[in-house]
Amino acid sequence: MDFQNLQTMETMWSWLQANSSLCQRIGGIREVFLENLEKGRTVDGTTFTSSIKEKTVGRALYAQARAKGKTAGLVRSRALDMEDFKTEVSIAPGAKVQFELHYQEVKWRKLGSYEHRLHLKPGRLAKHLEVDVRIIEPQGLRSLHVLDTFDGHFDGVPVVSKGPQKAHIAFKPTVAQQRKCLNCSETMVDGELVVMYDVNREEKVGELEVFNGYFVHFFAPENMDPIPKNILFVIDVSGSMWGIKMKQTVEAMKTILDDLRTEDHFSVVDFNHNVRTWRNDLVSATKTQVADAKNYIEKIQPSGGTNINEALLRAIFILNEANNLGMLDPNSVSLIILVSDGDPTVGELKLSKIQKNVKQNIRDNISLFSLGIGFDVDYDFLKRLSNDNRGIAQRIYGNQDTSVQLKKFYNQVSTPLLRNVQFNYPQPSVTDVTQNSFHNYFGGSEIVVAGKVDPEKLGQLQSIITATSANAELVLETLAEMDGLEDFLSKDKHADPDFTKKLWAYLTINQLLAERSLAPTAATKRKITKTILQMSLDHHIVTPLTAMVIENEAGDERMLADSPPQDHSCCSGALYHGSKVSPNSVPSWVNPSPAPVLPMPAVGAQVLESTPPPHVMRVENDPHFIIYLPKSQKNICFNIDSEPGKILNLVSDPELGILVNGQLVGAKKPKNKKLSTYFGKLGFYFQREDVKVEISTETISLSRGSRTSVLSWSDTAHVLNQRVLVSVKKEKTVTVTLDKEMFFSVLLHRVWKKHPINVDFLGIYIPPTNKFSPNVHGLIGQFMNEPKIHVFNERPGKDPEKPEASMEVKGQKLVVTRGLQKDYRTDRVFGTDVPCWFVHNSGKGFIDGHYKDYFVPQLYSFLRRP
Repeated sequence: MDFQNLQTMETMWSWLQANSSLCQRIGGIREVFLENLEKGRTVDGTTFTSSIKEKTVGRALYAQARAKGKTAGLVRSRALDMEDFKTEVSIAPGAKVQFELHYQEVKWRKLGSYEHRLHLKPGRLAKHLEVDVRIIEPQGLRSLHVLDTFDGHFDGVPVVSKGPQKAHIAFKPTVAQQRKCLNCSETMVDGELVVMYDVNREEKVGELEVFNGYFVHFFAPENMDPIPKNILFVIDVSGSMWGIKMKQTVEAMKTILDDLRTEDHFSVVDFNHNVRTWRNDLVSATKTQVADAKNYIEKIQPSGGTNINEALLRAIFILNEANNLGMLDPNSVSLIILVSDGDPTVGELKLSKIQKNVKQNIRDNISLFSLGIGFDVDYDFLKRLSNDNRGIAQRIYGNQDTSVQLKKFYNQVSTPLLRNVQFNYPQPSVTDVTQNSFHNYFGGSEIVVAGKVDPEKLGQLQSIITATSANAELVLETLAEMDGLEDFLSKDKHADPDFTKKLWAYLTINQLLAERSLAPTAATKRKITKTILQMSLDHHIVTPLTAMVIENEAGDERMLADSPPQDHSCCSGALYHGSKVSPNSVPSWVNPSPAPVLPMPAVGAQVLESTPPPHVMRVENDPHFIIYLPKSQKNICFNIDSEPGKILNLVSDPELGILVNGQLVGAKKPKNKKLSTYFGKLGFYFQREDVKVEISTETISLSRGSRTSVLSWSDTAHVLNQRVLVSVKKEKTVTVTLDKEMFFSVLLHRVWKKHPINVDFLGIYIPPTNKFSPNVHGLIGQFMNEPKIHVFNERPGKDPEKPEASMEVKGQKLVVTRGLQKDYRTDRVFGTDVPCWFVHNSGKGFIDGHYKDYFVPQLYSFLRRP
């Protein structure tokens, strides 16, 4: 027996004689869809080709072939996640059959990685057993693991080759390696080859890929503080839960309760024909409360009927009451997790009525997740119930593995990072966008949005994502080049150039199927059904409304690839059921970059930006201070020569609670016996808002209390917390704005990584303003209250190109030198010359006191003045 399987994580084609699978990582979504095949079946030397038909037509053609005694076959999938295909073929005696199954699978990212499970069950020793898995990722591979699911029997057999963007896993055990023991005829190949991987994620805004008139947007931000959650566990304890189901549920709940964070609030509702609550209101997840809840759950004895309606309404009431009493953090996320194994038998029995009752009472900030244990529960009802209330349903298989499945699902929703996530594509050439508004985003997962775009009218595609994090409002921006993937895809024969189109079709069809299940009228349902059917035929996809007919050239011998029973949820295996909103709405408080309308110039051309204000106070390079004095219309400059690690106070206004400090970083080594220092980190503290902003050459963080939002210089984003707005332009600037009145701009200077001396550093620009208090101080702050200066007696200096003059300021008479400094806001490479009068000896006489008086111990320490 031969067994060959070729897998590619962008385009996966596989073939074998008995059982085969093929998958496509399109962002990570574990759902299979069959495609139209050019050549797919060979029976006794005859090749069969395939086409997609409306389901009743396909079944009729299949039935005709079978009735005539001709070759007929049926392909169906019934097992978990549609990964186990059963093949039934009627053939003439002695005929030889070779069966190839080509399918594509979208893999949802879960718990921080994409997982591909390949079931290997040849049933006997195979003379030739070969599995090839190829992974192709434009973003680059961050991690790759091949799990051992064969108890170490095949240690060293999988061969992994990994590059920056591609990987190859080869599994080719010999017959000897397949044997259970030295002389055994039984095979050890009876399990799964599991490949887990993740991709690089430098940008919070995610990966926006555009190709062949379609775009796909993968969104999976990381490094964010969890949002506190309010969670109600609603557990079925009816008689049908007796035994292993209840034991496994209790075991899972004990682990889940231990995983709650102290800032979370929770309670437990258990129900049979009656409804009980562990607590009648939400309580903090302290160790004491968690221990008490675990003790309560352990004592549950299943019995009686099932009153789902009353249990859900009780849980909703507890959350609503807590909200009405102001007990909930306004930035928190509210969840209900229902665990049940059966249909209602007590109270309200009509499923549509239960669905209506829940919909009428639940607030629009609550998500309902339903976990159906076993096959006695009406899973379609649970899916409608959850999809209608901003959640999803998942089937839990009632076996020894129930506890693991319950815990795994909880882990997927245990860390909410964002809420009210909306994807905006404000250009008119963008159409047919899939669901683009989502109630929550959970850490370790991924949201995928796709749509059409007209490449003839656009040079770049703009995306603006709005969301709320644990401590701020976020706006994330990005631009993607049209057909930016063309080079990458054309260089690899395994890559699928149509993956953007296929994923858009897949998401659209599945979202339409979900809408169809919730259609309010028969007419609406018929209209949606017609759209689904046409799209399925156009894109050659087997859906609940279509079938794949495989037939010989004469058309009298046929096989049928039929879909499984209809799945009403969108994208089974996905964590999100979203909605559609206008893709061009942006919050009023943010001013995003203007959307490119006409085709852009060649790649690398600079985007036009608004001209920055000409008169500002600046600190650049090592570090050079340039102080602009508006009344005298002069620039006065000085240098500060200090040591790496020292923190200098730039602005200190204790009266208004505003602070700006900068920490120095040293060059890699001295030049001409002098070690230059630069600002490597800047700290902004707005005491009244309790907001801290830390900007380094690596990251930008905004903190309020114990919660922090972190961005990188790879992002283009806006973060709003209280009155503080932080705006990041990718690899360029960060602007910190307080109440639209005070502005601080920070420039990033990148140097060649292998430069023998220079390091990355920051420049800061602050416009003069009268918004500070009269007592503001600091190396820059003291000049917000402008001192009187008089520059006179200009004369030639020691250097003919640098004249000298006398300057009177603060009762001092100083000798100053005319020179040039740099402003890098409009020319990032060479800078713009700024003429100024230079004060020697680290600004002595121009600044109050000595420059060492401006050292502070911590990044957020106010200046202590004598």
